[in-house]
Amino acid sequence: MSQEMSDGDLAAHLAEVAGRILINVRESGLFSAKALGKAGDQTANQFLVHALREVRPEDGLLSEEEKDNPDRLAKSRVWIVDPVDGTREYGEERSDWAVHVGMAVDGEAVLGAVALPGLDLTGTGTGTVLRSDQPRPLPPAPEKLRMVVSRTRPAKEAVAVAERLDAELVPMGSAGAKAMAVILGQADIYLHSGGQYEWDSMAPVAVAQAHGLHCSRIDGSPLVYNQKDVYLPDLLICRKEHAQNVLGLIAEVRIDA
Repeated sequence: MSQEMSDGDLAAHLAEVAGRILINVRESGLFSAKALGKAGDQTANQFLVHALREVRPEDGLLSEEEKDNPDRLAKSRVWIVDPVDGTREYGEERSDWAVHVGMAVDGEAVLGAVALPGLDLTGTGTGTVLRSDQPRPLPPAPEKLRMVVSRTRPAKEAVAVAERLDAELVPMGSAGAKAMAVILGQADIYLHSGGQYEWDSMAPVAVAQAHGLHCSRIDGSPLVYNQKDVYLPDLLICRKEHAQNVLGLIAEVRIDA
């Protein structure tokens, strides 16, 4: 049956099940706080990579927790997953962590699902999954801009741009949670320049683009995936009406620095 699922249904199903697995690992009470992140990461990763190799054996695969396979570079379709985005937040039982399951086709983020297992917006107790193939209308924009930033290491460019915009800073955990916050109306801009990898942004970018948001590098260039070097250090996700202004301010800030 899983072979007959659409790619979108498969991505969402995998992200949701991995999220439930992670909750179960945490609630088992068997791991210290120090060991929990690794246990959760590895357990969820084993589920995701085994499932994808079973149901999409011809596709490439890149996971944060799996040894890189250079064969993916010759593939057009490549699944890119992050079993736990926001390991610290997961261990602290916060809601701002995520599971990323996405697909890049010829380097472009075309499909993704981001599970937020700690954020139960549906009231079902199973968390929330946002999908690129099922976009929802964006909430109305507020009068005062809000920018999500790292709760532990806010990027200096983001802080400087927020000051110029008189935007409220909203500290938050994982990249996926920050990107989804813009979709959910909890923020308007997500600006990051502190270093990331392809698995940190690929699925969130696919979902954000499908919801009509601007997604790019902070110099305005496209985000390209399934590269030999998977380091992809910066990211801008925002409502389209803010994109050109934010990109211009980033350029100013970098010149001033």
